[in-house]
Amino acid sequence: MEPDDLDLEVIDDGDTVWRFDRTFLTSNWTCIWGRGCLGILAEPAEALQQGCCSVGAEIDGEEESRRVSSLAATLEPSQFQFHAEAAELGVFNDDGTNTRLVDDACIFLNRPGFEGGAGCALHLAAVADEESPIDWKPSVCWQLPIRVLWEQPEVSADGQGVETATVRGWRRSDWGDDGDPMAWCCTEGERAYVGDRPVVESLGDELEAIVGTAVYVELRRRLQR
Repeated sequence: MEPDDLDLEVIDDGDTVWRFDRTFLTSNWTCIWGRGCLGILAEPAEALQQGCCSVGAEIDGEEESRRVSSLAATLEPSQFQFHAEAAELGVFNDDGTNTRLVDDACIFLNRPGFEGGAGCALHLAAVADEESPIDWKPSVCWQLPIRVLWEQPEVSADGQGVETATVRGWRRSDWGDDGDPMAWCCTEGERAYVGDRPVVESLGDELEAIVGTAVYVELRRRLQR
């Protein structure tokens, strides 16, 4: 169960009861990768520009695995710093549950100084093709720092059940055992709260992809009134 410290906006769309953390979604949090992000290693490592990519990305099932690997196969060496490593060993670890690590970070992370551009090779390729990075990247990557927690529905006598989902900012504890030694978590403190728009706007595409258009439009209307 979620802690009681959330200021919740609740929207029931019939199939799901959505509970949104108003505090986070109305905040001015913004991703500061490459411009002050300290990363998630045991010591602050701004110069590495690894952001939250140091541990790779967990893959959400076979469909996502096929999609990511297929898109990775379209990348050219000029776009993808570790193209040769991907061609030799693939882009996933041995059991296929996570993107492979190369030089202590995700295989898709082009490092600072790479001619094709630093940052996620999938993200950069999507933008170059005028497509949404949401359609290219593993879901955990494009959703961060949004966290969605699902609760099992209580099934009534007629066999019907309604799911409950809580949408809030990612917390250190959400990283599990990896969270304790982190020198920094971007939703903590004030360092990343420097955006010029509320999260409900700046991460509007991501929220809409998670909750659907109708719920997102209603959420934005409520939070902006």
